[in-house]
Amino acid sequence: MAPDEMNQQIAQRMRERRKEKHLTQATLSKRADVSLGSLKRFEQTGEISLSSLIKIAFALGCEDDFHHLFAKKGYSSIQEVIDEQL
Repeated sequence: MAPDEMNQQIAQRMRERRKEKHLTQATLSKRADVSLGSLKRFEQTGEISLSSLIKIAFALGCEDDFHHLFAKKGYSSIQEVIDEQL
């Protein structure tokens, strides 16, 4: 998946969470302390600052999703896994 496609997917899922909670764009904008223009742009284009995205996630109760971002350690060999166990 290309970065732009991922942006669009994240924006779509955010829009779905917003609608599930019966929030208008204006209401979510106020709750998240993000400008309405930024929120609208995000829903339309998938473009938003990381800070604003995190604020929106908190306002929607989805902040735990960020706790797992980059949390998994990447191993390049089975030996690294074995060494870590010792």
